[in-house]
Amino acid sequence: MRVLFIGGTGTISSACADLAVRRGIDLTVLNRGSGRRRLPEGVTTLTADGRDPAAVRDAVGDETFDVVVDFVAFTPEHVAADVEQFRGRTGQFVFISSASAYAKPVGHLPITESTPLRNPFWQYSRDKIACEELLTREWRENGFPAVLVRPSHTYDRTMVPLDDGWTAVDRMRRGKPVVVHGDGTSTWVLTHTTDFAQGFVPLLGEPAVTGEAVHITSDEVLTWDGIARRLATAAGVQDPQLVHVPSDVIAREAPDRGPGLLGDKAHSVVFDNSVLKRLVPGFAATTSFAQGAQEIVAHHDAHPDLQVVDPDVDARQDRLVERFG
Repeated sequence: MRVLFIGGTGTISSACADLAVRRGIDLTVLNRGSGRRRLPEGVTTLTADGRDPAAVRDAVGDETFDVVVDFVAFTPEHVAADVEQFRGRTGQFVFISSASAYAKPVGHLPITESTPLRNPFWQYSRDKIACEELLTREWRENGFPAVLVRPSHTYDRTMVPLDDGWTAVDRMRRGKPVVVHGDGTSTWVLTHTTDFAQGFVPLLGEPAVTGEAVHITSDEVLTWDGIARRLATAAGVQDPQLVHVPSDVIAREAPDRGPGLLGDKAHSVVFDNSVLKRLVPGFAATTSFAQGAQEIVAHHDAHPDLQVVDPDVDARQDRLVERFG
């Protein structure tokens, strides 16, 4: 099976590339050639900006693929260019959407693929919804073989899945309080990138998924306090001080965080993965976040250049702790 990844070196796509090659897929990756993660041996590389249609046409030439996956499309203009480029030249086109597209506030749990899509808080999510609508229309009206995949919060060892990143871990180690949004009891789902790949790669070329949407997440459900405490344990801190701050207050204090917080992380989520498990019998996410947290901290401790403490974030946490601690 010949597969093209547009992207290929990101958090999600790099794990998918590794597994695809190990499964015997003939993989080509198109990107700008500047990713931090190395591609596995045996991958054919094409160097081009995946968001420049002319550059993609020049790089791809007359090649056809059984499957094309775009990991870096974020707006309808991106997917419209993909449809134009790959119509009649691929048996399946996979768009990486986002579980943040599911309706906020959350109307019911667990979330299924039929949960309505709506996010009045976050433009990123609204753009992903618009991408899905365009591809669904192309499938229904013109037979363009689109597949919609919705990851939730997928991470690897390079990422601290708290919005304040390594600064929060550093504060724990210094014995300083760490801000957690809301009351810390809202639920969240973190999926290790290797688990995502185990669900994703078997979908490539699977006829039953064409025209469908499917999310790929772990079944482990955690509270945000639980996430922070697992990171603390991994960092050698046994009793972290967690200070709860209303999400709307954090959004005002940190406008860059506001849309993603109010439009996603502030809402409890639980995902029903029965569609994925029907398509990929035997799928199970096996990496607990307790394991993932150990991996994250060990990797950062082995690479001090990743231990970035943002003084502005640190000062903001101090201000919030002073008000709510």
